[in-house]
Amino acid sequence: MEKLICPSLMCADFSNIRTEITELDQANVDIFHMDVMDGSFVPNMALGVEDYQTVRKLTKTSMDVHLMVNNPKNLVPVFADLGADIIYIHPEADPIPTSTLADIRQRGIHPGIAINPGTALATIKELLPLVDYVLVMTVNPGFAGQKYLDYVNEKISDLAALKTTYDYQLMVDGAISPTKIQELSPIGVDGFIVGTSSLFGKTETYQTIVKTLKES
Repeated sequence: MEKLICPSLMCADFSNIRTEITELDQANVDIFHMDVMDGSFVPNMALGVEDYQTVRKLTKTSMDVHLMVNNPKNLVPVFADLGADIIYIHPEADPIPTSTLADIRQRGIHPGIAINPGTALATIKELLPLVDYVLVMTVNPGFAGQKYLDYVNEKISDLAALKTTYDYQLMVDGAISPTKIQELSPIGVDGFIVGTSSLFGKTETYQTIVKTLKES
């Protein structure tokens, strides 16, 4: 199965976002990844409603939204109306994640959960039947440019083994280098959120990089 390559637009040049999106679309990326942070659940603030509106108007490619916020249920209607195709929530940030995931699905959007490095698989396993995507954070969420946390590999392997039972796409996000894509794809990871470790700020074109990542 072909790898899903998903640019993290937190790493893109928003002063030149039209060109960025056009060139990424020409490179046949699969999903645009949008991080929304509230400065409370994670110690940073990034990408808001106007950023999302701007990108949505520039592309027909699928877009997700990664809600790194407390009480994500409050923002589900906002990003549903903005055209999100996938909405990720952090279960520990939501008092009743089962209800929020059901709300996302009822809106015709793919529900997903994002799992922090310190979140145990046992604490979210009951949610797996309710989601279409599972996003494993391989760094502590909030900032780009961190080091990959190798201890999450066991959790990734366990979630890969559960895919056939629960039928979700397994994604990873955080310091995803070309080498990590080569390592994790055979384990069963379907999609890769890519930022400065493999896509942005390089000398090669996006088309060249994405083609290489998909074929690696």
